[in-house]
Amino acid sequence: MSQTVSSSVVPPAAALTCDVVVVGGGLVGGTLACGLAQHGVSTICIDKDDAGVLLDTGYDGRSSAIALACQRVLEGTGVWAHMVSDVQPILDIRVTDSNSPLHLHYDHREVGAPMGYMAENRTIRRGILARFAELEKAPLLAPATVATVDRRVDGATVTLTDGRVIHTRLVVAADGRRSQIRDMAGIRLQHGLPYNQVGIVMTVWHEKDHRGIAHERFLPSGPFAILPLPGGHHSSLVWTEKDPLAWTILKLPDAEFQAELMSRFGDFLGEVKVVSKRFGYPLTLQHASRYIDLRLALVGDAAHGMHPVAGQGMNFGLRDVAALIEKVVEARRLGVDVGAATVLEGYQKWRRFDNVLMLGMTDGLVRLFSNDIAPLRLARTAGMAVVNRLPGLKRFFMRHAMGDVGALPKLMQGEPL
Repeated sequence: MSQTVSSSVVPPAAALTCDVVVVGGGLVGGTLACGLAQHGVSTICIDKDDAGVLLDTGYDGRSSAIALACQRVLEGTGVWAHMVSDVQPILDIRVTDSNSPLHLHYDHREVGAPMGYMAENRTIRRGILARFAELEKAPLLAPATVATVDRRVDGATVTLTDGRVIHTRLVVAADGRRSQIRDMAGIRLQHGLPYNQVGIVMTVWHEKDHRGIAHERFLPSGPFAILPLPGGHHSSLVWTEKDPLAWTILKLPDAEFQAELMSRFGDFLGEVKVVSKRFGYPLTLQHASRYIDLRLALVGDAAHGMHPVAGQGMNFGLRDVAALIEKVVEARRLGVDVGAATVLEGYQKWRRFDNVLMLGMTDGLVRLFSNDIAPLRLARTAGMAVVNRLPGLKRFFMRHAMGDVGALPKLMQGEPL
């Protein structure tokens, strides 16, 4: 069985060899490494944080909405089996505008399946770490930090700060928005746009059962999302507020913070209590000028970072994962170098247009709803009314939220590679 490998287990002078090195063992990078290894591609995953730190409740207060098609990716890579007991099906989605009595209601009964699932990020990390422990071809080096990456026509060499050396065919940057590997490669950000908003994130307990309903409210300062967690009486809150007001709110004493929260939350779920640390995340849009370079591929936030308004950030990272796994596994089975330019070009072609569309959509939603301008209020009201009254159009948007549109990789369709 593979285990998390520490510096004391592998001597600094030891040289390792594998098909793929994944830098970043988070939700996207960890799933990618597990999926590659499951399909016979020897993979080493590197993460700067110790596994214990990754699972700490103070590490990351966020939860993720997992679209149905992306749940299939987690299932197809063996991660889902280790987290399924701690997820909440999203049965309904209710979208409201604070300035309008109209609303948009997505009911899972109209499509015959949950819209998706909610899980705390640490639940997903726990599933990834458990899957790593089952796979012989996927060691996780953590904590470990990359010192240099030497990419050549005939292969690549990754050197860690402790002196360990890894020889590989392909390096994947899955190390987030501030990607060290992307910067090392000189890949610039084509778009980098601050929204001057902060996502205030926490977990709340509420008196009444949420019944699996996700609520998205559009307030003048930004979206306010109440997302159901397992058990019926806990929800993840993503409260978008303008910068710098958000930082002031985050620092308020408990009673004053509670008053600000309830003025936005309302009493429809009865009494509400904050039961976690408060987190604040600056919100930006960014997009890499390209996703590939010589023996290098970018996935997830290293390639694209979007506003959480549609809850699609991790989902589009998992779409990258499914596409790259399919391309790499196909190449290996054909005896083709998994880091060859043709393999990487196929991945970039598959993913770039899809990501550009979603970045544009989320940016448009933020601009349309994060304001109180009268003409835009009318446009929002008319748009929600039209979608809600046209069953065919509404089902299309529901399928889009579930991730079941576009040219999907096999893992997203629930098909074996």
